[in-house]
Amino acid sequence: MDEEYDAIVLGTGLKECILSGMLSVSGKKVLHVDRNKYYGGESASITPLEELFARFGVPPPDESYGRGRDWNVDLIPKFLMANGLLVKLLIHTGVTRYLEFKSVEGSYVYKGGKISKVPVDQKEALASDLMGMFEKRRFRSFLVFVQDVNEKDPRTWKDLDPNNTTTQQLYDKFGLDKNTQDFTGHALALYRDDNYLTEPASQTVSRIKLYSESLARYGKSPYLYPMYGLGELPQGFARLSAIYGGTYMLDKPVDEIVMENGRAVGIKSGDEIARCKQVYCDPSYVKDRVKKTGSVIRCICLMDHPIPNTKDALSTQIIIPQKQVNRQSDIYVSQVSYTHQVAAKGWFIAMVSTTVETDNPEAEIKPGLDLLGLVKQKFVTISDYYEPTDDGKESQIFISKSYDATTHFETTCLDVLDIFQRGTGEAFDFSKVKLELGDEDL
Repeated sequence: MDEEYDAIVLGTGLKECILSGMLSVSGKKVLHVDRNKYYGGESASITPLEELFARFGVPPPDESYGRGRDWNVDLIPKFLMANGLLVKLLIHTGVTRYLEFKSVEGSYVYKGGKISKVPVDQKEALASDLMGMFEKRRFRSFLVFVQDVNEKDPRTWKDLDPNNTTTQQLYDKFGLDKNTQDFTGHALALYRDDNYLTEPASQTVSRIKLYSESLARYGKSPYLYPMYGLGELPQGFARLSAIYGGTYMLDKPVDEIVMENGRAVGIKSGDEIARCKQVYCDPSYVKDRVKKTGSVIRCICLMDHPIPNTKDALSTQIIIPQKQVNRQSDIYVSQVSYTHQVAAKGWFIAMVSTTVETDNPEAEIKPGLDLLGLVKQKFVTISDYYEPTDDGKESQIFISKSYDATTHFETTCLDVLDIFQRGTGEAFDFSKVKLELGDEDL
């Protein structure tokens, strides 16, 4: 450890592994260290199943669960938007060569106690049971506008400038009722709360376009999920970093970040010091430089059947918009299964998650749990959500945020790109991403 590095990355959560890969590809000399023996940090995938039960202090699984090694359970499951930021990063960095994806079969939204397919085009809008006949026409007109508008081309605006109009004004222009606004903002644009209503409509338009472009890729839903679970993602980026000269050390305790004149200059492990110009890390390595801004509850559920009312989908996402259950934030439900090589034959893994708002978090996820039918075993975690207290430019310590309650990776990637820009002084250039994720990758 006596060499000098451009950057030292602490922790092997997905965010840190993506940063390690991006920095290595950018020509930086990177040392990547983690106190754990495994990749993934708090976003790891747990195998075999016995280890998951032991982790939560539950008696070991009986033989009905099949072979323990056939299970690979994500602690923080999330899906990838087929046309989203993480897929673009995977393609740009070549990590797709290490991974195989499957399209997620269903995307649903909760309204009035039941779930309905999220309508994303004119045909689905007219067939949806989420709206009455006249509302369907208004929503169809709204979708046509979103599809045709280009915020940079005034000729497409139809007397409504999306850059100087709020999303609420856009909804009002098309006469959309509160229910339609609800599923549009939360299940199509994937906002987590209603603060977006006062922000420029152009942001909502681009989010809905991302959803429909992602859906157009593979047809069933806009989401992808990697075979063998999300644990494959950090390992893919770690391999990438190694190809570009990155050095990895697992099971290596980090005693302190060495500072000189208020700036990070290295890390200390026992008697060894590795010197560097910058440190990138997750919040657990710098507890004095982060603040708690909330908590997230997650409930992993093992089931021997798919979620009811999803046409027996082998994988699905359900979003419960906040207003439907009198909350300030949405509830997310996701499901994967044995077809993704993450469970024994005939078994399903569901996850219910949300941002904690009360002192009884388990009651908060009940609307999501009620959708699942009989659950054979559940594991509940409540994680604190941390954010860095500064941008890291003075100390040269760049810290990621904790993982939020969403079941997709867009917020994860935005955080990574923000850290990359703060650390390197340059925005990541997606125009360099020329390759396509072909059908052979699925």
